[in-house]
Amino acid sequence: MTNQSRQPARHSHGGNLRGLSALSGLPQSELLDFSANINPLGPPDWLRPLIESRISDLVHYPDPDATELVQALASLHGLSVDQVLVGNGATELLHLLPRALGCSSLLLPVPSYADYEEPARLSGLVIEQFFLSPDSGFVLDPTGLVPFLKPAQLVLLGQPNNPTGRTFDAEALREIALQHPATLFVVDESFIGFTDASQSLQQNRLDNILILTSLTKLYAIPGLRLGYLTGAAGHIQQLKNYLPNWTVNSLAQAVGVRAVQDADYLQHSRSFVTKQRESLVTRLSSLPGLTVYPAEANFLLLRLDHPNMDAGLLAELSLQQGIALRVCSNFSGLDQRYFRVAVRTEAEQQRLYGVLQNILVPSRPRTVRRQTPAIMFQGTGSNAGKSILTAALCRILKQDGHDVAPFKAQNMSLNSFVTRQGGEMGRAQVLQAQACRLDPDVRMNPVLLKPNSETGSQVILCGKAIGTTHFKDYAEQRTEIFKTVQRCYDELSAEHQIMVLEGAGSPAEVNLKANDIVNMRMAQYAGAPVLLVGDIDRGGVFASFVGTMEVLSEAERAMVAGFVINRFRGDARLLGDALEYTRFHTNKPVLGTIPYLHNLGLPEEDSVSFKQGLLAVGAKDTQLLDIAVLDLPHISNFTDLDPLGLEPDVGLRIVRSVTELGQPDALILPGSKNTLADLVWLQQTGLAASIRELAQAGQAEIIGICGGFQLLGQRISDPHAIESGAGEQQGLGLLPISTVMAEEKTTLQTRCCHLPSGCLLSGYEIHHGITTAEGIEALITGQDGRLLGAGSANALIWGSYLHGLFDADPFRRWLLDRLRQRKGWQSDGIIRTSYDLEPALDRLADTVRNSLDLREIYRLLRL
Repeated sequence: MTNQSRQPARHSHGGNLRGLSALSGLPQSELLDFSANINPLGPPDWLRPLIESRISDLVHYPDPDATELVQALASLHGLSVDQVLVGNGATELLHLLPRALGCSSLLLPVPSYADYEEPARLSGLVIEQFFLSPDSGFVLDPTGLVPFLKPAQLVLLGQPNNPTGRTFDAEALREIALQHPATLFVVDESFIGFTDASQSLQQNRLDNILILTSLTKLYAIPGLRLGYLTGAAGHIQQLKNYLPNWTVNSLAQAVGVRAVQDADYLQHSRSFVTKQRESLVTRLSSLPGLTVYPAEANFLLLRLDHPNMDAGLLAELSLQQGIALRVCSNFSGLDQRYFRVAVRTEAEQQRLYGVLQNILVPSRPRTVRRQTPAIMFQGTGSNAGKSILTAALCRILKQDGHDVAPFKAQNMSLNSFVTRQGGEMGRAQVLQAQACRLDPDVRMNPVLLKPNSETGSQVILCGKAIGTTHFKDYAEQRTEIFKTVQRCYDELSAEHQIMVLEGAGSPAEVNLKANDIVNMRMAQYAGAPVLLVGDIDRGGVFASFVGTMEVLSEAERAMVAGFVINRFRGDARLLGDALEYTRFHTNKPVLGTIPYLHNLGLPEEDSVSFKQGLLAVGAKDTQLLDIAVLDLPHISNFTDLDPLGLEPDVGLRIVRSVTELGQPDALILPGSKNTLADLVWLQQTGLAASIRELAQAGQAEIIGICGGFQLLGQRISDPHAIESGAGEQQGLGLLPISTVMAEEKTTLQTRCCHLPSGCLLSGYEIHHGITTAEGIEALITGQDGRLLGAGSANALIWGSYLHGLFDADPFRRWLLDRLRQRKGWQSDGIIRTSYDLEPALDRLADTVRNSLDLREIYRLLRL
């Protein structure tokens, strides 16, 4: 026990990022702060929308009595409202205590929170310190205080204590307080929310006990400032007399009311902190020279016993590597060996451990692998251009000499591809792999969902179909599926230097966020800063940026590095005011404005653009071959048509109704993920009858690809309900073939020969159907002799299972010349267009390179 009469300098605290940044020379964004004891989960998701909804209240003075908040706190603890006082943080209330309650001395177990001393010193109280022993782990035995207790004395205790993180026996203190009614006990329970609260003194509180609670630590709102006291009504009134009006602002009051009602967040915080604290203790205990003291709060006290280093030097060396520690030598009862670390997330604690290990054991070989640099494109909505920009950045990085790979955790698309190994994956990741000059790998797209109804989808996991599921059922399986996604990412990222990730849809879909495995959850796992892409051609792009950010949680907002404006037409200099507006509202920069790129010549990820009619609907140039494409409701692999669209003598158009069909030179029935359902649609719209009439007229060539090939036949049956429950139906009857849907799916790359032209073709097959021909010769055969295509005797009606059918330049020109000859037009056999994606990828990369802030992107990638 000591009396203290010195006048110490004002106590320093952890969490001063501005000061730490100046000291380290590192930007605040690159610092990992273990010096402040804030909830590692960050603020609750409701914080931002709640504050926004109350901004209009700022035109009025706040309620000076904080009536609603006081009522909520009184209800929470089973008290009357005159037993509760709220303040602008616990510190303000601490400064009221010695002035308002007439105490003459302060008894303080140490080490403890240093701001306990300053209010007493300023009020002229005699400060007596009771030293806790390191031999007992700095645990307070309340009975040890008894010999030093006296009337008009203030005893200030932390429960749990800061910086030790230990609690004391609450019942023992109740008994002591009962025996010493002239002594006032103030118990600071600011960290009690991180414990099981079994040692809280809020229940059965005696009149000479006041309980101080800060909400800023538990709810991660230290910048907002909010705390409260509970005690006897007489004490509360004495304190209130010293408190100015309006110390608690309107926003803090509203947040407090919501906070005390959020039991789920409290429980989640307790569970998370307990698990992370145990993990941190295990890691740090393995380092030589470190003593880790047991704790019950969201921080740990440590002692460093090192022959050449104290905690101050350790903190300096750690700060140089971006880790901020809290040195505890200015706590009474602790010396230069002690420091404190906060409990944080697993990835952050791994980084702390690695830095401390490097400093304390520099000679020990380390097997910890540095996380592969990664960056991610997400969108304000579907079809914002994420896929193309991902491909562009992949090609840019490849051009700059980096080994880069693409990744998309989950894709929902009917546009798929088959790898050399027979695995099925999204077509967009195939293009991105080509941009990286890599072979497509199903690990680049571990999950592919192929919708076959409004509510159901076939699930492709690591390249293989695992069944069809309802979207609701799939959501319940995502926890296990995400483990597979993580494994694929870990394997792929270990093999490459840089990862470029793509999200899906929008991260702001509030109805889907809970089960997200492709947007922010994946970005967090990969440690990837996010570039949010918006399509300005649709309109409202700046509102989309601001609105998306407002829907994100604080942790998600922190992952967003900036915005990319896509498909801009005009002079980008005219966007100046809008860019400043966006930055002002989000505190995030626009890192690029990509011009509208016409005729990219690259495959689209899904059918959004196709469905929006980027092919002409009904329009026809009489100087061009008129090739019509049926827009089936479940159209799949529509990119089969891309090569035809590049030909200068072809007019490609979409047909959705009988009136749009007309008299084309060729009609293409594309692939379908639900052939039987699309057959019903053809019949209901009258298109089935019109197609038969077109065939009878003998003027148009009718071509079916995969599902379209099946539609041309006599019968289609699905006995196992692979695609639908429609059973068996009559087809269009234009070819003598029949198809049965088999449970086993065919997925393979194929080389074959088109017999009439002699052209060699290569592509891939994706189908459940097994098709047999009756009295018809094969038109296209595989190397194993399987039927891959068949046609009518007059060669006007034919089809094939081969996707990529039109990719081969010689065959495509042969087919178009045959159409020209049928019209009486000249044909010369000269190939006019080469379907080669390499030049298109390089053109794309050149444009995007000139439009993105690559210096900042390289910085984000730590390159």
